[in-house]
Amino acid sequence: MSFISVKSEDFACSDLRVIIPGEQSFVAREDVDRLLFEKHGAIIGKTLSSLPIHEIERDLKAIPFIEQALVNIDMNGTMTINIKQRKAVLRIINARGEDFYLDEHAVKIPLSNHYAPNVLAANGFIPEAFNKNLDSIETPLLEDLFNTAKFIQQDSIWNDQIEQLYVNRNNEIEMVPRVGKHQIILGNADSLKVKFDKLLLFYKYVAPTVGWDTYKAVNLSFANQLVCTKEENLINNNIN
Repeated sequence: MSFISVKSEDFACSDLRVIIPGEQSFVAREDVDRLLFEKHGAIIGKTLSSLPIHEIERDLKAIPFIEQALVNIDMNGTMTINIKQRKAVLRIINARGEDFYLDEHAVKIPLSNHYAPNVLAANGFIPEAFNKNLDSIETPLLEDLFNTAKFIQQDSIWNDQIEQLYVNRNNEIEMVPRVGKHQIILGNADSLKVKFDKLLLFYKYVAPTVGWDTYKAVNLSFANQLVCTKEENLINNNIN
């Protein structure tokens, strides 16, 4: 321990490594370098004992795209920063035209200049604002959108089929499919598994029989019913 203490007093940081996993990134290396220089000056050349590791970690986590930052310094003088980025689940475009993401922990993060993740987008009559980075969800509507997006993201079938969410004037969530021109009315995020099971029945047994574009709307919001609209005709299919 005495040797380590003496070495940290006498030896300078000789190298800085920043590890950001993933092929594409919200955060670029230059963002990290810029923040470190603004807060702490040049890192390389400082003695190991003078580098405030915990403060650097705290400063990095203030970047809204960074969930965790772990800083280590080895006795060869190399500082290594391991960064865990936030993972976007849903992109929100609210009624004011504000544009932001919800991450997997349901907190709000801004758009990035470096990277636009391929996630569901939700727009329409969404009143909730983006006030500041890392705010939590404030309204039941946004919570429903978040829960719907997570459900879709975790199922490969729905992740491929549903490309957008839309909130109509009645505060109902609609889903825009990749295949077919029909409107899918989800309603809210209650009983998501039951609702998507009904939609799967429609895709397996109804659409292949009558044609994918026969119905202009599929309504999943009614309990134990799959309600399909064909022009002015309403067809109820009871689901047992």
